[in-house]
Amino acid sequence: MLKANGRDPRGRSRAVPLSAREHMKIRVFEEFDQEEVVALWTRCGLLRPWNDPRKDIARKLEVQRELFMVGEIDGRLVAAVMAGYEGHRGWVNYLAVEPELQGQGLGRQMMAEVERGLAEHGCPKASLQIRRGNLGIVKFYRELGYAEDDVISMGKRLVHDDVREGDPEQEVRGRAEKTRGPRS
Repeated sequence: MLKANGRDPRGRSRAVPLSAREHMKIRVFEEFDQEEVVALWTRCGLLRPWNDPRKDIARKLEVQRELFMVGEIDGRLVAAVMAGYEGHRGWVNYLAVEPELQGQGLGRQMMAEVERGLAEHGCPKASLQIRRGNLGIVKFYRELGYAEDDVISMGKRLVHDDVREGDPEQEVRGRAEKTRGPRS
């Protein structure tokens, strides 16, 4: 949330230098980052009404919290990524870069750091999923060496997050589940 004086809730300036990539510091997520990360995910269009981002964060902090990273420039949180390794594959989720800074190499930096973290865990392969509504990002991942696997991705919710009341997307989701089953 931006205050009237052009600063975020912790009093930091929102201004970002032009050479953002050279100044980004990547570190492990801390609890005080939560609202800024949720706001970033919102600005990047990553949230879905059936996934409570605060619950996703709480669950991540219980498992391999070192693979939940944020990027800062001059104290401003501008990027985030979440990953995990389950013994067979690593999974990357929630990569987000401040929209006005996309295309400056920050996403590449975040991916390089999270891949390094996965490799430190002995992970032989990193995987990710792209929502059909976000196919424009495919080129970015291909440039990083990712390729489409010949698989069908399926999921089953084991825990149902409370959905936001009055969210118009919830109505769409409810109709879709009736015709094709639930989504993850």
